[in-house]
Amino acid sequence: MAQTRRVPVFGSRPPCAYQSRLDERSLQLRMTRMERNRKSDKPEDFVCYEDSDEEEESTMSLCTMLNSSYNFVDYIRNREYGMREYRSINQNHGTRHILTHDLFKEQSIPLKTMNKVFCSQWLSSKQIVFGTKCNKLMVYNVKSHELDQIPSIKGRIDEAADQQSGIHSLKINPSRTLLATGAYNSNEIAVYRLPTLDPIVLAEGAHKDWIFDIEWLDDEFFVSGSRDTKLALWQVQDKYQEKYDSDGDLIQPITQFLNPAVIRSCKTAQKVRAITFNKNLKEMVTLSLNGYVHVWDVERFRQKFSRRLSSCQDNVCMAMKNDSSLYAVGCRSYTLLLDSRTLHTIKKIPARYSGCGIRSLSFQDNVITIGTGVGVIMFYDIRAGKYLESSINSSRAVVLKTSRGYVYPDEDFMVDQGFQQVKYTPAIYTHCYDYSGTRLFSAGGPLPANLCGNYAGLWQ
Repeated sequence: MAQTRRVPVFGSRPPCAYQSRLDERSLQLRMTRMERNRKSDKPEDFVCYEDSDEEEESTMSLCTMLNSSYNFVDYIRNREYGMREYRSINQNHGTRHILTHDLFKEQSIPLKTMNKVFCSQWLSSKQIVFGTKCNKLMVYNVKSHELDQIPSIKGRIDEAADQQSGIHSLKINPSRTLLATGAYNSNEIAVYRLPTLDPIVLAEGAHKDWIFDIEWLDDEFFVSGSRDTKLALWQVQDKYQEKYDSDGDLIQPITQFLNPAVIRSCKTAQKVRAITFNKNLKEMVTLSLNGYVHVWDVERFRQKFSRRLSSCQDNVCMAMKNDSSLYAVGCRSYTLLLDSRTLHTIKKIPARYSGCGIRSLSFQDNVITIGTGVGVIMFYDIRAGKYLESSINSSRAVVLKTSRGYVYPDEDFMVDQGFQQVKYTPAIYTHCYDYSGTRLFSAGGPLPANLCGNYAGLWQ
């Protein structure tokens, strides 16, 4: 959880350096190896190793361990006193602890008659922004429980109503000064200034079909992907005109219209569903509905190659590990782990509920959070090679089962019409953790396209 390198005030060793700690560590390593040997009857496709797995540890590493305190109280005291001793903390320990000890409790968020939440992001520690299928951009305050609608930006040409298919993506740039999301017309992109959410730019003229995903490359450039298989590169210069009244108060910034810098067709693709940017490799990876992943050179904005996935059904979501080493792709019954350099499938994680449909993915260090189409959120531990287990009941995996939310028509009508033979559960189209990793927002709605409804919940 935390590590603090202690410096002795008196003597040659700090008070945490005692021999029994080395004996405990040796015993723990032996137990870990014995457990791994028992599991070796069934070979794994992908195995993670830690530095602690080595048979013999160097004298330097043992000395470092003896002089280090792993007590969280020592970390806090060291930080409060402003001491110069080396200290570090595992930011994701809180998330894992809360999950394994069943501490997450759901607080349902009523959304009235809104239809299906497709995307979401935390704006701050108390605000969440999300977009819906009914083209509403909403901000939810977790303290006051208030919902505010942000006006959509309309284009210069009044498009037909059938171009309103919902807001499928919203992304915040690295410096958290701009928010890019779907506009009034689902073929266009609206850019808002943060934290005021003033509309400043409407990106238009690149796509002829719905925009499914947006990805920022830096604070100025972002890429959009659409059902028309096109990718567009946009450049936003954070300069806009402002209008003031006679008292000198800002009335409303004037929205600028932006044309794409570059437009490219994604070869071998059918409907670009997801985009992720690998900063380390300077590559952009896109996922298409026909079961291909495509790698792009970001500096030249050129497609390098495409690779077909081993599972090609319902590929609608993708996520990247924090260190850019792995991609996760959601399928109907599996989550695929891909090596970021070769795109080879190194692990095929079967869903605990067959055919549930993976609808949203995210990484928290070595834990993958998986939102399904049956109202269940699952957690997979990459290092352990299995679903995260409860510390209270080791025979049970950690899952979060969502509340019902709102659906129309109701269950009785659906059964009468033959639409549904089992109990209704919402699909988790989106989820996101706050900065601390101790709160999880999940949202979605009915999976069938002919049903209207919504679900939103805050786990804390």
